[in-house]
Amino acid sequence: MEEHGVGSPILPPGIITHYCIIELACYNLSVVRCSIMRSDKQKALQLRLAGKSYNEIGHALNIPKSTLSGWFTNLEISAEAQKRIAQRVYAGSLKGLIRRNKKQRHLAIQRMRKTRQEAQREIKGIRKNELKLIGAALYWAEGYKRLLIKNGRELTHHAVALTNSDPKLIMIFLRFLREICNVADEKIHADIRIYEHMNENELTRFWREITGLPEKNFGKVYCGISKSSLGKRPFNRLPHGTILIRVNNTNLFHQIMGWIQGLSKHAGIV
Repeated sequence: MEEHGVGSPILPPGIITHYCIIELACYNLSVVRCSIMRSDKQKALQLRLAGKSYNEIGHALNIPKSTLSGWFTNLEISAEAQKRIAQRVYAGSLKGLIRRNKKQRHLAIQRMRKTRQEAQREIKGIRKNELKLIGAALYWAEGYKRLLIKNGRELTHHAVALTNSDPKLIMIFLRFLREICNVADEKIHADIRIYEHMNENELTRFWREITGLPEKNFGKVYCGISKSSLGKRPFNRLPHGTILIRVNNTNLFHQIMGWIQGLSKHAGIV
């Protein structure tokens, strides 16, 4: 191979031919790429001007969102196109928020169930003294405690009475009466209050099964909302109505009130 001066070496004719072919192929490829790029960009521009979002354009033309952003950052589009994009962005955000809320709700329900199951397993059983405290606390919260007044004077007799709509609470209170207070079933009376849309026979049968009391222990079924509950809750929140459990025993009433005073003393309440 000969050299002429200080320039590049003179290549044989065959190598020059191959080199030119490669250069031409690269050039043609570049032209094709540019042509494709210009075609895609033109299509993307038309879609953008029509109010399509970057996500829509990217999915349609398989162009990265970053590329589209670089192309059209300073592009001015019509107010109608801006409105459509804004609406789609809002709709997308709303759908994402709904999906997140559903997922969060699902996780919250799972946590709730797990927590309740673990807490439930902590209660191994109820001993006698614990049942006494539970019954006294229930009466403290839900029982009728106000002394009866007639003609300005306190009456000396007072029944033990508790009203509630929760079947499980009623069952616990009845255990308290039977096992702690030694009240026989024939001394326990029950009165039911229901709403107009409810079936009296079905609810009477329901509360008889819950309480284990015979039909003769049940008094008149009252229909309507009590004055104390009027306006406080919608009727459909009490699917079984309410039941009043009553024992006409003044001495038992004062005994339960004494247990409540004992609880308040240990709680630091004067």
